[in-house]
Amino acid sequence: VLHQGAVDIGQGSNTVIAQICADALGLPLEKLRLKGADTAITPDAGKTSASRQTFVTGKAAEKAGRALREEILRFANVSEKAAIVLDGTSLSIGEGEATRRIELSSLKADAEGFVFRAEETYDPPTQPLDAKGQGKPYAVYGYGAQIAELEVDLRLGTVKLIKITAAHDVGKAINPLLAEGQIEGGIAQGIGMALMEEYIPGRTENLHDYLIPTIGDVPPIETILIEVPDPEGPFGAKGLGEHVLIPTAPAILNAIRHATG
Repeated sequence: VLHQGAVDIGQGSNTVIAQICADALGLPLEKLRLKGADTAITPDAGKTSASRQTFVTGKAAEKAGRALREEILRFANVSEKAAIVLDGTSLSIGEGEATRRIELSSLKADAEGFVFRAEETYDPPTQPLDAKGQGKPYAVYGYGAQIAELEVDLRLGTVKLIKITAAHDVGKAINPLLAEGQIEGGIAQGIGMALMEEYIPGRTENLHDYLIPTIGDVPPIETILIEVPDPEGPFGAKGLGEHVLIPTAPAILNAIRHATG
């Protein structure tokens, strides 16, 4: 059971954080049960913002998975190269030709019913800015580049998006499909910001009058995942959220300027 406090608001952190912990522990993902965002039983993971949960809570989950693995291997008196297999209520620890089976029901459980447990935290290394404005206010930065291809009808003043290409450094793509989904979702939000969404006081009285992109407004998107592992991130991963939204509107604006002269 993985207890973690990150709130998944649709970005897929539940999946990614569970994957990170399972990989660190050495078990398949389906053997892990996730309990998250319950202040009664899970640790505080801070807010879900600033593209931080994969990096921060993911790192804590990686450390916890490794610590739990070390505890199990130490109990079995085997090396770190041993393989762990969970089958129901028993563990099989295999190393070379030898296999040791541990019946979990035969071990003494703690007050919460666990026989093995580990808890880890992660606080990203930062340094406050000095008098000269130098320092390390953030532990990691995201990088990306986007290209917008479009057509402009000068007579009607309308814009038709043809294609958007987005390349983003994700450190290590823990779940490539989710990473692509994050990019596509961020681009859709950026399209709304650039071309559709507008609040006019006195006129925009409800959400019916506040236009947001539909699937028909989003052009084909080419996603390019750049993987340059970050030494601090879990398995080298970095966050990917706002990074995609931020350059979308400027790319569209620059393309309109290029098309119209």
